[in-house]
Amino acid sequence: EDVDFLAASPAELRQMRAAIRPLARKLAARMAQRRRLRRHGRLDARRTIRRSLAAGGVPLDPAFRYPRVSRPDLFLLCDISGSVGEFASFTLALLYAMNEEFSRIRSFVFVDGIDEVTGALEDRALALDAAHLLARAHVVWADGHSDYGRVFARFWSTCGHAAVGPKTTVIITGDARNNYRDAGVEVLRAIKEQARRVYWLNPEPRSNWDTTDSIMSTYAPYCDGVFEARTLRQLADFARGIA
Repeated sequence: EDVDFLAASPAELRQMRAAIRPLARKLAARMAQRRRLRRHGRLDARRTIRRSLAAGGVPLDPAFRYPRVSRPDLFLLCDISGSVGEFASFTLALLYAMNEEFSRIRSFVFVDGIDEVTGALEDRALALDAAHLLARAHVVWADGHSDYGRVFARFWSTCGHAAVGPKTTVIITGDARNNYRDAGVEVLRAIKEQARRVYWLNPEPRSNWDTTDSIMSTYAPYCDGVFEARTLRQLADFARGIA
């Protein structure tokens, strides 16, 4: 759980893939138990009185009103270029294995173009690896180098502005290395204003953020949280928090 995604050997990556589903089941079980412990209901006086009529007015069977459990809609925007593609695969695999903890998941993968892969990922027979997604999706628009500004604009114009709402949590995964192109912060601001939450997961060490073409601090003000997610443990901690 503490192996760095970007430095893992092929053998370590295989072991990490094998650990994803057991880890997801463990997380889901913990979160279900936490929800049960938090369900403190209030006495429903009207229903209690109505029930008591069958017992001569004695309230033998009190009724309670329980709070409705709110499960977020997830929109995942995952950079699958270069080495960060492996990290995107792990994020998608973990959250899809925990899908019962969310009301809905829609997934998009991108490089300098963006494509929705929700339908493909719901097919359990398909592999959730970066190479498979890169071959299947239409994510290369020009030169195949990350272009976050264009991707955000394309997502917002084709889907986001109509589909993102106050129940939506948007998760962006990537290293925020934009190849010195337009950052697209105006669009990210619009996403944040319309969504419930916007989070960014970065698989690089924090010490590498904002070096060369990384512009993580440019995007951070338009997110509700930016997180270093270099390992399965950090990724699991994040998933536990949002669910």
